[in-house]
Amino acid sequence: MENKGFDIGLAKERLMAAALDHAVFDGWSDATFRAACEDTGISPDLARAIFPRAALDLAVAYHKADDAAMLAALQGQDLATLRFRDRVALAVRLRLEGADRELVRRGAALFALPQNAATGASLVWGTVDAIWRALGDTSDDINWYSKRATLSAVYSSVVLYWMGDDSEGHTATWEFLDRRIEDVMRFEKFKAQVRDNPVLGRVLAGPMKVLERVRAPSGAPDDLPGRMTGKEGA
Repeated sequence: MENKGFDIGLAKERLMAAALDHAVFDGWSDATFRAACEDTGISPDLARAIFPRAALDLAVAYHKADDAAMLAALQGQDLATLRFRDRVALAVRLRLEGADRELVRRGAALFALPQNAATGASLVWGTVDAIWRALGDTSDDINWYSKRATLSAVYSSVVLYWMGDDSEGHTATWEFLDRRIEDVMRFEKFKAQVRDNPVLGRVLAGPMKVLERVRAPSGAPDDLPGRMTGKEGA
C-alpha cells in the first residue's frame, strides 16, 4: 500500500509530545488522548490506528521511552570501575532520574487497574530485562528468570518509595535503593555460606526452604539478581 507521504513515526512522536502536557493534569485518560489529537490536528481515528488502546498505549509508549533514555544514559557511564551491585543501583537511579514523577504516578494509577495490571507487570519486566541486558547478562537458564524477578521486586518497591519522596535530590530514595540491594545481597551471602558448609547445610536445609517460600510472595525469589554478585564479591 502506498504511504502517500504520511510519516507514522513522526505522528507518534507528535501525539506523545502533546499528551505529556495533558497527562500531568488529566492522567493517562481519554481526555488526554482527545487533547493530544486536537493539539496535533491528527484525527482520533488515525491516532487510534497508531495507539489502538488510546491513552493506555500512550502511557506504555512513555514508559518505554524512559527505558530507552536510561539505556542511553548508561552508555555514557564507566561501569568497569563499579561493583556489580553498584551498576544495578546506578541503572535504577538513572531510570528514575530521567522520568517525570507525576507522569509516572499517573501511569502507576492506570496500571493498577485490574484490566491493566498485566500490561503494567510486563512493562516492569521489560525495564529490568533492559537493565540486565545493558549490564551484560547472558544467562539462558533459570537464572535468567530469577534475576529479573528479584530486580522487578526491588525496582517496584523503589519506584513506590520515590513517588512519595520529598527529600532533597531524592537522597532518601537512593538510600532506600541501596538498602534493598544490600538486604538481598546479605541473604544471598548467608545462603552461599550455608551451601559451602556441609554440616550447616544439612541442619538448616529445611528452615532455609521455608524462609525462601515466605520471601517469595513478596516478590523476592531465591536468587538475587545475578545472583547480583557473580564473582565480584558483595
